[in-house]
Amino acid sequence: MYPRIRALREDLDINQTKMAKMLGMSQTGYSKYETGENDIPTVVLIKLSSIHNVSIDYILGQTDVKERYQSSEE
Repeated sequence: MYPRIRALREDLDINQTKMAKMLGMSQTGYSKYETGENDIPTVVLIKLSSIHNVSIDYILGQTDVKERYQSSEE
């Protein structure tokens, strides 16, 4: 999972500081997610999924399909 969030960030061509700002946190805190030092809270997973427009299952490494699921409310 951790290499995926780094790759997704790099695909957007932004640094950790900018991603951390988008998530409302410090660069150090975000860096610990990318290295696996800290587990990623659900609320952050949801934000990452939205920012990158990928499914949470993709971020978690449960699938190689990037597309987000469509809920009946969307």
